[in-house]
Amino acid sequence: MNAERAKIWTGFVVVSTVWGSTWLAIKIGLHSVPPFLAAGIRFLVAASVLLVIVRIRRLRVPFDADARRLYITLSILSFSVPFALVYWGQQFIPSGLSSILFSVYPFWVAICAHLFLKSERLDLFKITGITVGFAGLVIVFSGDLHWSDSNALYGMLAVLASAFLQGFALILIKKYGQPINPFVMNLVGMSSGAVIPLLLGIMLEWGSPITVDTRAIGSILYLALVGSVLTFVTYHWLLKRIEAVYLSLTSFINPIVAVLLGAAVLGESLELQVFVGALFVLSGILIANGKQLYTKLAVREGERLP
Repeated sequence: MNAERAKIWTGFVVVSTVWGSTWLAIKIGLHSVPPFLAAGIRFLVAASVLLVIVRIRRLRVPFDADARRLYITLSILSFSVPFALVYWGQQFIPSGLSSILFSVYPFWVAICAHLFLKSERLDLFKITGITVGFAGLVIVFSGDLHWSDSNALYGMLAVLASAFLQGFALILIKKYGQPINPFVMNLVGMSSGAVIPLLLGIMLEWGSPITVDTRAIGSILYLALVGSVLTFVTYHWLLKRIEAVYLSLTSFINPIVAVLLGAAVLGESLELQVFVGALFVLSGILIANGKQLYTKLAVREGERLP
C-alpha cells in the first residue's frame, strides 16, 4: 500500500469513527443548549480555529465567481440549513432512528453523482452495496423504530431533508471545489454557515433555558474541533481523491460506531442484531467497491501472464 492510499484509508476511518460519535455528542449538548444556538456556536468556534490555521499556513482565499458559488453552496446546503434541521429534529426522535433516516444519504449521492458527474456513473455493484448496507442499519436499529413525541414526524422529515441537502451539496463540491484548499473551503463555509442557525436561535429560542455546564462546553468544543474542523477538512480532502459515492458510505459506519460508543460509555447492551447488522454494513461497503477491486485483481492477474 503506497503512502497516498494509506492516507486515504486513514482519513476514511477517522471520518467514520468521529462522525459516529457526533450523534451522541449532539444529544448530550441539547440537554443544556437549544438546538439552533448550539449548531451556530459549534460552527462559529470551528471557523475561528480554521481562521488561525489558514493565517498560520498563509493559504490564499480565492473569491472569484466560481469560488463564491462554492462558498454559498457550503454555507447553505452543507452547514447552516442541514445542521439546523438535524439539531432541531433530534429533539423529537431517537438517535437510532435519526441514523437510519440519514442513511438515505448514499442513495441520494449516488443518484446525483450519476446525473451530474460523468466519471461516477451508477453500476450494479454500487446499487447492491448501498442497498445491503442500508439493510444492515435497519437490522441494527430495528428495536429503535418507535417514537412517542407528537412532533416526531416533523423531526423525521427534518433529518431526511438534511440528508438530501448534504448529498446534493457533496456532488456540487466534488464538481466545482477541486481548486480550493479544504481548510479555506471550510473556513468560509462554516463562518457564513453559522449565521443562519444563530439568527434562528435569537429569533426562536430567545428566553429558552441555557445551562453553561461541562456537558454544554464539552459537547460544543468536541463537535467544533473534532466533529467539524478535523472531519470536514479530512472529508473534503478525501472528496478530491475518491468517488463521492464511496465517501458517502461513511454514513453507514457512523451509526455502528455510535452504538458501540453507547455500550462503552453509557453501558448500553449490545444485542445480536447489532453484530448481524454490522456484518451487512461491511459487506455492503465491500460490494459497492466490487468493481474497483475486480479491476485491480484483473490488472494484477494480467501482469503475471507471460
